[in-house]
Amino acid sequence: MPLLARSVQTPLHIDVRRGAVADLGTILADGRISSGGDVAVVVGPGQGEKIAELIRPTLDSADVFTTSGGTLDAALELSAKLRTRTYDAVVGVGGGKTIDAAKYAANRWGMPMVSVATSLAHDGIASPVASLINDGIKGSYGVHIPYAVIVDLDFVENGPERVNRAGIGDVISNISALADWDLGREVRGEPVDGLAASLSRVGAEAMLTMPGDMHDDAFVTVLAETLISSGLAMAVCGSSRPCSGGCHEIIHATDTLFPGTGSHGELAGLGALFCTFLRGDERRFAQMSDCLARHQLPRTPADVGLEPQQFVEVVQFAPRTRPDRYTILEHLALSRDEISRKLAEYVDAVADR
Repeated sequence: MPLLARSVQTPLHIDVRRGAVADLGTILADGRISSGGDVAVVVGPGQGEKIAELIRPTLDSADVFTTSGGTLDAALELSAKLRTRTYDAVVGVGGGKTIDAAKYAANRWGMPMVSVATSLAHDGIASPVASLINDGIKGSYGVHIPYAVIVDLDFVENGPERVNRAGIGDVISNISALADWDLGREVRGEPVDGLAASLSRVGAEAMLTMPGDMHDDAFVTVLAETLISSGLAMAVCGSSRPCSGGCHEIIHATDTLFPGTGSHGELAGLGALFCTFLRGDERRFAQMSDCLARHQLPRTPADVGLEPQQFVEVVQFAPRTRPDRYTILEHLALSRDEISRKLAEYVDAVADR
């Protein structure tokens, strides 16, 4: 008998709205994740006290742990603390560093993990990946997809706008990542998962033309849902391929060579726009450039504080960050001088828009 369907891991519960953190106990109970509130709540150092105060009325049995740094050592330290007693779930509340540490720590002991995002910087809020720094280098660690993904729009609204805007760059970089995936299929016969590609593409296309900005609840809700969709695309595929191509190789190279330069989402948008230019896709280049400009996101190396020769170094180093991945950067295999020429042409093209 032919296989008629396949099983796909997804969160049991997805909730994007205002007041979600304060209502966390009810959400966990309704989602059949924890009826009694016996959970470990992981917060970052910035908003930890405020979050603990908000959840206490509905989660009086919870233990609150603070983590910081987004490092593998911090995640391992947190995992040791989680062994003090049995919990129904681990609930990571905060930005990407806090959520990734909670993901890794929960996965280490096979505990269900709930992701409660208070910012929209990138698609890690729902992905089966924890990005953690180890010995100064950021690595990606496979983990179980969160059992629930919750986004509190009150916290997003009150957070740094630059941090939240960066998520737009991460979403639209999917378009470049998918073009790289198609290139891998054409050149190397790499299989492309149609469902994963669809989940990745739909949100990116919506974000390209969606009216509004980070002050508009409808826009922010769509951004949150597209970031979640990207995480699901990675879970369906079993890798980050639907959302990570040459654009993310540029991110990882920048993090390695010039740490502290821009945020993940900012570099994703910049890397995607540059890779799209290298492909010669003028229509996509125009769409992406206009979207980044509309949301005040970086489009040139100078926008993130990189000198031209530094960005050339980044692009030349980028393929080494994902040696198993075939993208436009590997395909063209440009020399240092060729990258310099292309970069000059790229900066001129951006200035003309």
